[in-house]
Amino acid sequence: MRTNAAIIATLAVAVGQISCPTRATISSGAGADPAGAQRQAMAEAVLDSEGGLAPGWMDFGYCPHKIAKGKPAELDLSNYGGLILARPGLSGHFGGLAFRYRAPDSFGDFLEVKLQTGAGKALARVPVERSRAKRLGDGFHEVWLPWADLNPRGEPFKRIMFFAHRPVGHELVQLDRVGFTAAPLEPARPAYFAIDCRAAARAISPLIYGVGGSDGSPWSLGATARRWGGNPTTRYNWQLNTWNVGNDWFFRNAGGKGPGYDGFLQENLEHGVKSALTVPMLGWVAKDATSYSFPVSTFGPQQATGWDLPDAGNGVSRGGKPLTPGPPTSTSVPSTPESIERWVREIREKDRKRGRSVSEYILDNEPTLWNKTHRDVHPEPTGYDELLEKTIAYASAIRRADPDAAIAGPAEWGWLGYHHSAKDVAAGVWLHPDRRLHGNVPLIPWYLHKLREHERKTGTRLLDVLDVHFYPMAKGVGIGKRGETDPATAALRIRSTRSLWDPSYVDESWIGERMRVLPLLSQWVNENYPGLGISIGEWNFGAETHMSGGLATAEALGRYGQAGLDSAYYWTQPADRSPAFWAFRAYRNFDGDGGRFLDWSLPVQSEGSHVSLFASRDAGRSRVVAVLLNFAPLSPVAAQVDVEACGEVTSARAFTYAGGKDGFKKLEVVEAHGIVSATVAPYTITVLDLPLAAATDSRSP
Repeated sequence: MRTNAAIIATLAVAVGQISCPTRATISSGAGADPAGAQRQAMAEAVLDSEGGLAPGWMDFGYCPHKIAKGKPAELDLSNYGGLILARPGLSGHFGGLAFRYRAPDSFGDFLEVKLQTGAGKALARVPVERSRAKRLGDGFHEVWLPWADLNPRGEPFKRIMFFAHRPVGHELVQLDRVGFTAAPLEPARPAYFAIDCRAAARAISPLIYGVGGSDGSPWSLGATARRWGGNPTTRYNWQLNTWNVGNDWFFRNAGGKGPGYDGFLQENLEHGVKSALTVPMLGWVAKDATSYSFPVSTFGPQQATGWDLPDAGNGVSRGGKPLTPGPPTSTSVPSTPESIERWVREIREKDRKRGRSVSEYILDNEPTLWNKTHRDVHPEPTGYDELLEKTIAYASAIRRADPDAAIAGPAEWGWLGYHHSAKDVAAGVWLHPDRRLHGNVPLIPWYLHKLREHERKTGTRLLDVLDVHFYPMAKGVGIGKRGETDPATAALRIRSTRSLWDPSYVDESWIGERMRVLPLLSQWVNENYPGLGISIGEWNFGAETHMSGGLATAEALGRYGQAGLDSAYYWTQPADRSPAFWAFRAYRNFDGDGGRFLDWSLPVQSEGSHVSLFASRDAGRSRVVAVLLNFAPLSPVAAQVDVEACGEVTSARAFTYAGGKDGFKKLEVVEAHGIVSATVAPYTITVLDLPLAAATDSRSP
């Protein structure tokens, strides 16, 4: 291997630098050239005389105006008129706003521009002074407004508003060539990586590329497993195919039609996707598809009711007090371990013809939240003892029906649930009375220790996989499509992945601790129940349609492989062709022809900022596939990857993704003397595919 200092010192990649004028430059007088910045790439077109409004953009009014292909837009800005152009879902950091306008000279400095949030909040008002424009020969004025003026705090926005800030006449103002210019690139940063194929490799479970939800079609995503889970499964009645949605939607029963769990299992089998099936153990399941727990007709007015069923309340009085629920039998029937045993036996009987359909049974969903999510039938907070008793009862039923089953639990919701029971949270975690009654041991290690004791006493193993959920708690990070995408929150989203693995990282939320979730779970297993697998049964880093969400997703998938997890299930499924979708494809089908991350995780030595590289090889040591992530939104990376320890690279190729729906594109890569070099753009996911001439030795994986 080469010395890092020597490699980094010699890194030199030519990156075209584009200057961006400062406000002082563009305000220097009538002879200034503010259009210099416009000559850089247009990152987001908005309005053009040739094509009219760009795809995705909408005309929100509000003055008399006309927008048509073939000529500039025409506006009547009298009476303080203005034009609003909007694009829902717009995100990103730009260099500035470019446009051209033509107006009577008598109007003087009349025009202002501002960006607005979706709610109409203005980010800043920027006057368009003649000194900020270049007059062209056809009477148009060419303008470029810097991003720092338009959006000084980097907030999310959805609209652009052009308006007259003082009275002008009815003569038409023409507007053309509107668009956001690309942010200026910073110099390329050097980064060095050394992949050690001689070191011991760690097996990567294919089940870490799992997703959740029973709806949707995750097949093009490359998902390897699908989890039947979430709050409704706690109340799932397998005999009627009904469930209760709990506090997610007015404690209503639903279902009764559709393929149900068996259709879910069959569909997964047909697509070669493994199934994880959540089995309820709360003790109550939905008795029908129509009942609900807090009828207004019975409980009186409530804070909220269903838009389609006004009698279904949310169980909270208008004064904000939670209402005492009625008997569980108003919506539910008992669900016993014996009922679950019959269910599993029925599944296994069908499996005689179709093959094993369930790869993993999960013991319910987030039990220390039952007193919130399902408080209509379980108002009392779950304690240490109840969780253990229910686990033993229901897991024993599964084991009797399916002796070879993989059983996972306790499917806890997050950090507090790892350490405390719901009784502790209700009383105040600083008091943690339930935990103190149980030796002041955190909930998860206590739970594991007790189940190991049970196995020693009975000879029956009731747990095969420790299953917990992980969601970042930092403000604005979000879940799924939700989450802020301003530069500060986007960077926070990516940093928050470090709570999974980095022992030096202090989580930037109310948690405020060094979480190191994956090493901690491994430590708890090794100390209390050696040999168990580990699963992250739900996870998500939000803003999946933004590149920061895609990068966070790709980072988490890489860490799961490094840590040797048994399984992981994204909640629920990434939006089709979103950055999070393509993050999965980086590991599952980066070239559109089945190219994927391989089966053995390799150690990587690295130096460089705001980058990660994950490396894998096949069992035959004939190929290395690596995923390189550049987390910086404005800075390219000049990367050198040392694969000398892996063997001779025969035909290196690379694919990169920088956002949008079109996926990965080929990237030029150079290999010489065991070093693979590539320059990757800001905010990108890049895959290196490196076939090898021969294995370096004959050792087994």
